[in-house]
Amino acid sequence: LLYSTVTAHLVFSVNNSEFAGQEGQYCTSRNLKERLEKELDNDVALQVAQGKSPDEFTVSGRGELHLAILIEKMRREGYELQVSRPEVIFTMDSGKTLEPYEDVWIEVKEPSSGVVIEKMGRRKGELKNMAVENGMALFHFLIPTRGLIGFRNEFLIDTRGTGVLNSLFTGYFPKREDISTAMHGSLVAHETGTTTAYALLGSQERGVMFVGPGVKVYEGQVVGESAKSEDVVVNVCRQKQLTNFRAKTDAVTDDLIPPRILTLEQALEYIGDDELVETTPKSIRLRKRTLRNAMRKREN
Repeated sequence: LLYSTVTAHLVFSVNNSEFAGQEGQYCTSRNLKERLEKELDNDVALQVAQGKSPDEFTVSGRGELHLAILIEKMRREGYELQVSRPEVIFTMDSGKTLEPYEDVWIEVKEPSSGVVIEKMGRRKGELKNMAVENGMALFHFLIPTRGLIGFRNEFLIDTRGTGVLNSLFTGYFPKREDISTAMHGSLVAHETGTTTAYALLGSQERGVMFVGPGVKVYEGQVVGESAKSEDVVVNVCRQKQLTNFRAKTDAVTDDLIPPRILTLEQALEYIGDDELVETTPKSIRLRKRTLRNAMRKREN
């Protein structure tokens, strides 16, 4: 049986954050619908369907990279939107659930081969071939597309940017059991305001920050990755209390760790099911679906 090479989908929706409409030129659902319909004329692999509400559109394509390219094009054209985490598309055949698989070729330095085999095995990757040549390890894996979502960012970190990964859609095969990926928690902004170096100095002890000082944030925005597996609400806008004693600002700024700036592809791989990526012509922000911290606690 031949199946469509459309393997993943995500939800495009109108930006409804506190900063909506401030940086983009096209922000309404009508603008989004017209732009997606225009893209259908040029991209034969793209599929667009109406979502659960008039402000949402389910967009399907050939993997997360294909969809990320479309989002980046729309950003540069002045569109402002928010997108959900990519999900694979399952299909049924003779009563069995099938999912897309991909052939993956990896080239890394030999010392990094152990961690690559371990993480690919955890994500249900099947090792097809392996070779070592001139200090470089070459791997060929067959892996469910679900297992690749979120792996590329980890791969770059584990190999310190020296690894090469190429993938190619190979077909639909029986669905594997639940794939365990690295669970992470997020650092969520406590209030709307501008970040300060004094507040970030205390927040960076709880994880890796995604924003630096002097950045405008809003309540419910994801400002970092927590060192724990659960979300932590942090106040990154706290001001230092003024006293009559002089303090050297160098002591604060020297201890401040530079933030990790996420690209669009890294942001799509990072977010969880309860998070969204807000994209504008000027910014890429991560946020919770429910922005109010009190409402999120009640939902949990």
